[in-house]
Amino acid sequence: MAMRVNLERIKADILELSQIGRNAEDHGIYRMAFTDADIEGKRWLIDRMQAAGFDHSLDGAANISAELTGKTDSPRVLVGSHIDTVPCAGALDGTLGVVAGLECLRCLREAGFENQRSIELIAFSDEEGRFGGMFGSQSLCGQINPEMIATMTDMNGVPLHDEMSRHGYDPVAALDAARDPETLHCYLEMHIEQGPVLDRLHKSVGVVDQITGLFTWSVRLKGEANHAGTTPMDMRHDAFMGLADFAHEVPRILEENGSDRSRATIGKAQILPGATNTVPGLVEFALDVRDTSMEVLDELADAFRKALSAIARRRSLMFEFEQKSLISPVTCGESVVETIRKQTERLELDYEIMPSGAAHDAQIMGRMIPVGMIFVPSKSGQSHSPAEWTAWQDIEAGANVLLHSLAELSGTTD
Repeated sequence: MAMRVNLERIKADILELSQIGRNAEDHGIYRMAFTDADIEGKRWLIDRMQAAGFDHSLDGAANISAELTGKTDSPRVLVGSHIDTVPCAGALDGTLGVVAGLECLRCLREAGFENQRSIELIAFSDEEGRFGGMFGSQSLCGQINPEMIATMTDMNGVPLHDEMSRHGYDPVAALDAARDPETLHCYLEMHIEQGPVLDRLHKSVGVVDQITGLFTWSVRLKGEANHAGTTPMDMRHDAFMGLADFAHEVPRILEENGSDRSRATIGKAQILPGATNTVPGLVEFALDVRDTSMEVLDELADAFRKALSAIARRRSLMFEFEQKSLISPVTCGESVVETIRKQTERLELDYEIMPSGAAHDAQIMGRMIPVGMIFVPSKSGQSHSPAEWTAWQDIEAGANVLLHSLAELSGTTD
């Protein structure tokens, strides 16, 4: 009989961890990176690893690992995700990949599976970017430097250095977390989709082929504040009307310059001076743009700049923007994707080849080694909220795909 995960163990682990950082009023989970709740979650995970019979290790970035040792010293297979959360989170984002990974290690050992490559489960620190990046996976990939450690802060100005030190970690030790890519074969991550596609298609598994890239801008449109009653409409320099014009241009730009995987969002805006009887003199807003192609992202950036310039000229406004972030898209490893697809078919599961529209640790890892991701449906596409959920049977299906993919990738050194 083919190996199968133990769903009851997965359930117990997910539900138990979901109580750490749970807020009784809004029912959200508050386990942001390097808070007291996050550290409690790390201790819980270490306890679960030890209870399952695995020794744990902790690197300088506070990434937690457990290992199923292979018969050779060939480059190892990594599997994992993260257990930190956004504020008011659900129970599955990140957590599912770590819990499912631990269950796969249990199952492989219990089945007496003779893996040639070692399989390492890793729970990365701060995937959700409390301090502005994906600290754990960036550290492992050697993308952290001393200046970053000294200057990274959260939205409230709390330094990463102080938070790590408060819990007894040496922040500078994160520099020693970097791995030699020659020692790593590939990285797998199971995750909830965080979108509605699989749920609407009624498919149990998503096989990710690409992970989206993105850029974010902070944009300012500056006009002239003036009296709402005495300033004729044709004599106004209304900054908000500039934003309204731009918002209407977004669909056209995506259609003309983007792809079917393009997304653009104005998710935050501030109108100043913000008085009912004053023509807005300044608007500040955020623009988030995503696609799986860097060429398309470059074309979209150029088109958005031209649109802003034309609108500013037409409405007698000034505009400026600052690029806040730029993350390159990643194509998943062809052989890893094929392994996942093959195991999904072998398990007779209905699946969809699809991109990831969200960033993950796999995106960071994919710049160094081949990566693959397994998605499971998110009910109604909801995530980053207490409403986030996935049916247990879908979790079981995805975890079994992960189990057999790990067996395939670690079972040979060819």
